[in-house]
Amino acid sequence: MVIAKIHVTLKQSVLDPQGVAVSGALRQMGYKEVRGLRLGKYLELTLDDKGQTKAALEKKVKQMCEKLLANTQIESFHFKLERKTK
Repeated sequence: MVIAKIHVTLKQSVLDPQGVAVSGALRQMGYKEVRGLRLGKYLELTLDDKGQTKAALEKKVKQMCEKLLANTQIESFHFKLERKTK
């Protein structure tokens, strides 16, 4: 088994109102060093890797991200495959 650890964030050119709100709240709480914050999502996808190469799995995860897990018009993503330990 393999786990795909996927990070999805808004592209830099896209306004992140939630990030702005949380950043402002942190500053109001006394964390004056906060200069910005961008929110995103983190996903862990467990895959059966029997009979599949790492390259084949990477291609499939990329397709999943492009088709469903990320809105590629406004979001970017990156992922890493890791062997699942028991």
